[in-house]
Amino acid sequence: MPSSKGWRGRRDERTMQDTPIGEVVDGLLRERTFARGLPIGRLATEWEAVVGPRLASESAPVSLEGGVLVVAASSGPWGAQARFLAREILNRANRSLGSDLVRTVQIVVRPEPRKGL
Repeated sequence: MPSSKGWRGRRDERTMQDTPIGEVVDGLLRERTFARGLPIGRLATEWEAVVGPRLASESAPVSLEGGVLVVAASSGPWGAQARFLAREILNRANRSLGSDLVRTVQIVVRPEPRKGL
């Protein structure tokens, strides 16, 4: 039995019966831990449409927790540009997500903004 903390609270019964993969994925997506990552995944795939091609090439969404969207920029000047556009990024991110999940945008600078995505 796996020992990672994600398995400790499992309530479903383990069986040897075949289960369609669609049922497994649907079940995982209903779990809070997995569902929490969906909005940031969607923003990552639609980032160019959210911020435009030039800023998208120099930045990336890193996390979305508690309404705070953290955006990594590749340098100080690109971080300043993203800060200047923070309100627009917030509005476009929410439009892309179809809800008001993003309440604030925080910009961080790191040399490889897409690393870890």
